[in-house]
Amino acid sequence: MTNGRRVSDLLPVGGRLIGDGDVLVDDVVQDSGSVRSGSLFCCVRGSRFDGHDFANAAVTDGAAALLVERHVPGVNVPQLLVPDVREAIGRVAAMVHGTPSDELTMVGITGTNGKTTTAQMIASILRASGRTTEVVGTLSGGFTTPEASELQRTLRRFVDRGTRAVAMEVSSHALELGRVNGTHFDAAVFTNLGRDHLDFHGDMEAYFSAKARLFEPDFCERSIVNADDPWGRRILGSSRVPCTTFSIDDVEDLEVSALGHSYRWRGLRIGAPIGGSVNVMNSLAAATTAAEIGIESSAIVGGLAEMGPVSGRFQRVEAGQDFVILVDYAHTPDGLAAVLRSIRDASSGARIFTVFGCGGDRDKAKRPLMGEVAVALSDSVIVTSDNPRSEDPAAIAASVVAGVPDHLRHRLVGVVLDRREAIERAVRSARTGDVVLIAGKGHETTQVTGTTVVEFDDRVVAARCVEALS
Repeated sequence: MTNGRRVSDLLPVGGRLIGDGDVLVDDVVQDSGSVRSGSLFCCVRGSRFDGHDFANAAVTDGAAALLVERHVPGVNVPQLLVPDVREAIGRVAAMVHGTPSDELTMVGITGTNGKTTTAQMIASILRASGRTTEVVGTLSGGFTTPEASELQRTLRRFVDRGTRAVAMEVSSHALELGRVNGTHFDAAVFTNLGRDHLDFHGDMEAYFSAKARLFEPDFCERSIVNADDPWGRRILGSSRVPCTTFSIDDVEDLEVSALGHSYRWRGLRIGAPIGGSVNVMNSLAAATTAAEIGIESSAIVGGLAEMGPVSGRFQRVEAGQDFVILVDYAHTPDGLAAVLRSIRDASSGARIFTVFGCGGDRDKAKRPLMGEVAVALSDSVIVTSDNPRSEDPAAIAASVVAGVPDHLRHRLVGVVLDRREAIERAVRSARTGDVVLIAGKGHETTQVTGTTVVEFDDRVVAARCVEALS
């Protein structure tokens, strides 16, 4: 960690200092419960709470200074007054921690689908090149992209323990809420854009605008963009940093199965032990990005060939059954469609049994779209619960079923709200050569209903269902 910075050195452009600028701070926190001696406490205004209301308590707990949008009376520590605390946190935290992203090879990945797998592929390539590499993203726990103060603290910790590179998922929420402010990427990757998070962004244009922020000079040196995606082509037309594209047209001699895929690219034979045509674009994004940041060809080939399974992404469940069980995080209409098409491409003639639901307290408009996609591309569908959270599970399922066209109703087996029972029913129905897809929760190991959180891992449940058959 750094030894501390003078408060006056942290004054963002447009800000104003109230109090003693010679006071030192050695950490930045947004949660009043994390305050310790020497912290700069950021008074964030949220939808439910206003951090300014906790400023006095933070000072009592040892906060050495405050980052505020309005003067807090009655405290005896310096205050950095800025127009927007959330917008300033990342840059201030980066300064306090010595701008750690400048000491790392940073690759940021954004898009609706494929971020996690692409990040893991890039990390595997970087490790194969001899670089100690960390991944920040969905599988790290918490938010896909951590809050700004936590992110900068994490990057500094990586540097201090010898990490040389980071592959990081960058969510639209993170870009909209300033979580990556103060972070600079050697390369930014755009996978694709489909309907998601419209409960937060409002419409697709606002969602796209949030994603597109990553491809500006303030954030990245260069961009690697999916030229097959119409939103990607918009980035290519407007980006002010050097752009490199990747496209399915870049590959030759493509081979795809449920176990892996391979192709020829730039004179190399690329292969990865992760199945489905949906992952071809992910490995292509990873290979193109690695080449753009100067990684040698042998590491690109070796890193992709040697990577392990990506948790909850087209992940096979092996319990001795003579049919295929796949668990995937697909939770958007485009994501579910891509996975189902990948299964169809890799498993010609197989029956596809799909079990899925939609999360509560999230974009409601996508639910009927997912119902339509599921029955259009599966042979048999069971609608179940995902994480209903505060919503009625039956009402969520009804919204999904509402999207099923009349001429495909015969493919809807029914609604089974107990997810364990739904998985068991699909497993019992499968025969030799069939494919059971359990979609929506992927790597998650819990299920949230109301305020109750219980252990639930689709992979474990599916394996136990198979074992119960014997």
